[in-house]
Amino acid sequence: MPGWWQLSFELGLLDPDGAEQVCLDCGACSVTFADAADDPVLEPAPGEFRLWRTTRVTALFPGTVDHAALTQLLAQALALPAGSIDSQWLEERAWEREWLRDFHAMRFGKRLWVCPRHEEVTEAGAAIVRLDPGLAFGTGTHATTALCLEWLDGHVRPGDRVIDFGCGSGILAIAAVKLGAHEAQCFDIDPQARTATRENAADNRVQSQVRIRESVAELRAGADILVANILSGPLCSLAPTFTSLVRPGGRLVLAGLLEAEAADVTQAYSACFDMGRFGSREGWVGLAGTALRTGW
Repeated sequence: MPGWWQLSFELGLLDPDGAEQVCLDCGACSVTFADAADDPVLEPAPGEFRLWRTTRVTALFPGTVDHAALTQLLAQALALPAGSIDSQWLEERAWEREWLRDFHAMRFGKRLWVCPRHEEVTEAGAAIVRLDPGLAFGTGTHATTALCLEWLDGHVRPGDRVIDFGCGSGILAIAAVKLGAHEAQCFDIDPQARTATRENAADNRVQSQVRIRESVAELRAGADILVANILSGPLCSLAPTFTSLVRPGGRLVLAGLLEAEAADVTQAYSACFDMGRFGSREGWVGLAGTALRTGW
């Protein structure tokens, strides 16, 4: 039966690039680095390759190879004991769909749903975002994304102008439009995220209302809602920018920060926003506030 040999080992003190190259030189079709414990790595900058303290390397080889000989070869090239390399036989499957089996429609708030293409939501009045897991961050499964989606479900009003800063997959912008927003401007420092947002907006038939901006300077001020699901450091440094983009009386929604970081982020915006917590989940906190004035 067709299939693949999967060989894996602990990276330890090995050089990641060197270990990857050894696997490729031995005939690997793919090489994956994964968390070997439970040590989260927060979102890296574009082009940054950040590993865990304990990392496991998994290499996939054609099923026609002699896996015993391959294990010995790989161990010798990496200077590892042969017994430290695990091998597993994987039968051939439709892998491009296999990973979607556990991704199902999810409800956020009263009427917002995020639904993969292989499922249907039939509830009357549902606002449905069609989205499969992809390369860009954001499908609603992460706590910070879920917090933002629930907030949008309860607060977006017809005609609102929204900014999704750090748009990832574009899920928040698309959700806002599906909930009645007139438009959603989107920006992300990662070009791949902007591409994913553009494609997902087209798939949801809201591409005329989801507007991709290539730079911060292209974002138009006067937003009724600005939502930023990024990290606490950038959230603090972007306070002047966000203040200039939200109209007086407009709303600011911030997520991507841990419980211990909420006070610092709140302080960074206290001069221009009446900030407060709107929810927490799995150690993550969501902040929301009303703009008191524009500018510093």
